[in-house]
Amino acid sequence: MIFLKGSCTVAYAESKGKLSEDEISKNYCLACRTYITGNCEFIIPVESRIESPKILIKVICSEDAIEPSAKKYLIDEGYDTHLPSGHRSIRLAGYTGKRPLMSKQQHERLVNSDRPVTVTISKSPGYPEIIGIEDGNTKNRNFGIAIDMGTTTVAGLLVDLSTGKIKASASALNRQITFGEELITRIAASKDKGGRERLQKSAIDSVNQVIDQLVAEIPESASSVNDICIAGNTVMIYLLTGKNPSDLELVNANVSRQPVIMRTQDPGLFVNPLAYTYCLPNVSRFVGGDVVGDVITSGMNRSPDLSILVDLGTNGEIVFGNNEWLATVSCASGPAFEGGGISSGIRAMRGAVDHVSIDPVTAKVSWKSIGNEPPKGICGSGIIDAVAGMVRSGILDFTGKITEDKPGVLTGEDGPAFVLVEKKDSATGRDITISRQDMAYLMDSKAAVLGAIGVLMKKYRISVGDVRHVYLAGAFGAYSDPDKLVAFGILPRFFNAEFHPIGNGSLSGACATLRSREKRLEAESVAKKMAYIDLLADTDFIEEYASALYIPGKKEYFPPCHQKIKKAGS
Repeated sequence: MIFLKGSCTVAYAESKGKLSEDEISKNYCLACRTYITGNCEFIIPVESRIESPKILIKVICSEDAIEPSAKKYLIDEGYDTHLPSGHRSIRLAGYTGKRPLMSKQQHERLVNSDRPVTVTISKSPGYPEIIGIEDGNTKNRNFGIAIDMGTTTVAGLLVDLSTGKIKASASALNRQITFGEELITRIAASKDKGGRERLQKSAIDSVNQVIDQLVAEIPESASSVNDICIAGNTVMIYLLTGKNPSDLELVNANVSRQPVIMRTQDPGLFVNPLAYTYCLPNVSRFVGGDVVGDVITSGMNRSPDLSILVDLGTNGEIVFGNNEWLATVSCASGPAFEGGGISSGIRAMRGAVDHVSIDPVTAKVSWKSIGNEPPKGICGSGIIDAVAGMVRSGILDFTGKITEDKPGVLTGEDGPAFVLVEKKDSATGRDITISRQDMAYLMDSKAAVLGAIGVLMKKYRISVGDVRHVYLAGAFGAYSDPDKLVAFGILPRFFNAEFHPIGNGSLSGACATLRSREKRLEAESVAKKMAYIDLLADTDFIEEYASALYIPGKKEYFPPCHQKIKKAGS
C-alpha cells in the first residue's frame, strides 16, 4: 500500500522489506508489517486491488435422471375427511416408501389442516423426514444450492429441484483468506485461541454471501431452498463444520471417507433451517470432496480407458485410473499458477495479462489482458504462456535460469528479469516482468506437479503412451494451453491422449449430487476405492521432484513427437 499521512511504523525497515528504491521513494510499504499507531491514510495500489475477480463457474452437469434428495408432495385430495376424530388418514400424492419421520407438531398440523397442503420430504439423513409444510400448492417452488468451497473462492449454483435446471450462479472470495492463502497457514491459525471459531464463521459468512446472491436472482425466499451440497478440500470442510483440523498436519492422518451430513441450521446457513447440507466425502488430508467431484464430473471412474485428472490451485491434486481402480496424490504446488508469489503476479481479474506470445527469433512480446484494460500484472494462464515462450525463444535455459544477453532481459539489483509489458504500457507505471526469483519459484512449483505425476506413473508402471484421456479441472484447465503446459514441463507429453477441460469440476460434482441421489452413491464409491499416496512419506517423490527441476523433465516423459496435442472438440 502507499502511505499518505498519519501515525504508523512506515519509517521502520520492517515496513519496507525488499521493496525497491523506486517503490520506497513513492511511499510504498508492506501492509502486513506496518503497525498503525494513530489516524492514517493509505492508497491501495491498483495491482493490489481485487477488482472483478474472474471466478470460474462453468459446470458440466447433465439434467437427465433428476432424483433429488428433497422433494415436495401434495396431500392427496382424495383422503377421507369423515373418519372419526384422531383417525384421519393422510396420503401424499405420488409418494412411495417408508412412512416419513415427523414431529408431533407437524403431525397435528397435517391432520388438522382444512386446506391444500404441500409437504417437503428429505432423504438426506438416510431415511425420509418431513422438513417443511406449506399451505397451498408450492410444488413448483423447490430449490437446492450447490457450493464449491474453494481455498480462495466460493462459487454456487441455484438449482430448481423439480426440473434440474440451473436458475442462477454466484461467487465470492473466501473470507478465510485474511488468515492466510495456504491450507497449512489456516490450520495454524485455527490453533490460536478462538481461531477455529473465527475461521468457521468466515467460511459460513462466505457461503451465506453466495446464498444471498443466488436467492436474490429469483422471486423466492431462502426458505424455499430445501437442500445444499458442498464440495471442498478436506481442510475447508473441517473448518466449515467446526472440526479441529490439527490432525491434518500429520502424515497419513486418519480421515473419514464418509460424507458429512448436517442440518443447515447447525452451522447457520440462511435457508430452510430443517433442510440438510451434504458435503461430498473426503479421501485424505489434502484430497477432499472437491477432487471426488472432479472425478465424477470427468467420468473417468466409469470408463475402461486409462485417464489422468489434474486440478491445480494452491494445492495440486492428481488422479490416475479407470473404472477398475483410482489412485491419487496431492502436492504443494503453491499459488504460483494462480499468480501468487510472483513479483508481477495478480489474480485473474480485470487488467490481468492472461495470454502471452513471444516471437522465438526476435523475442518480441504480444499480450492480452482481461477486459482489454491496461495491465496491472500477470495471472496464472499468462505466466504459463510467458514461461513456455521464454523456453522456446532461448530466454530460459534447461534449468530455468534467465539468459542475460537476450533481447528484453534487464539486469537489476535482484538479478536478470524478462520484460513482458513495458512500464509505459502498464497501469502501474512499472515494468511487468518475470524475474530470476519468480523463475526459481515457478520451477519449484512445476517440479512438484510433475514429480507428483511421476510418483504415480512409477508405482503403477504407467508410460506416457498408456494414457488416453487428460482431464484438466478448474481455472488451470479452462484457461491454460495444453501445448504450453507440456512445453514448460508441468505435464508429461501424453501423446496418445485427448485433453479435456472440465471447468469447475468441484462445483459440477456438487451440482450432480444435488440433482441425483445416485450421484451421491457414486461419489461415496469413488472416495472409498481411491488409493492415496502421501508424498511426504514416499521416498520416490524426492527422486521424481529432482528430475523435474529441468525443462521439460525426464526424457521418458517427453518423447520426441511432432503431432499436435489432441483437444476435445477440435
